[in-house]
Amino acid sequence: MSTMNNKVQLIGNLGQDPEIINLQDGKKLAKFSLATTDRYKNKQGEQVTDTQWHRVVAFNGTANIIASYVKKGNKVGVEGKLVTRAWEDKDGNKRYTTEVVCNEVLMLGGKD
Repeated sequence: MSTMNNKVQLIGNLGQDPEIINLQDGKKLAKFSLATTDRYKNKQGEQVTDTQWHRVVAFNGTANIIASYVKKGNKVGVEGKLVTRAWEDKDGNKRYTTEVVCNEVLMLGGKD
């Protein structure tokens, strides 16, 4: 059962081209935002669209795949875990961000 601890699976569309960063140790980092959309009818019978944006990061081999094949608008499935980072901004304020650290990516949709 431990394989289900902190496991996230999302299917969505990229909001922009992935940002690819070559790290000092020779490894690669890919960063992108993923939009997931839920559509439903509210109590008044009106169609509602709710879009959530998720920050996604990937390293090494997964980052290489993303760099080679994934671009803005593509529908992808990602699997990974949630990680929250904290830092201080230039004014000394504590800031937080939660990201999906992706260890698998699946290209969905038609050929481009």
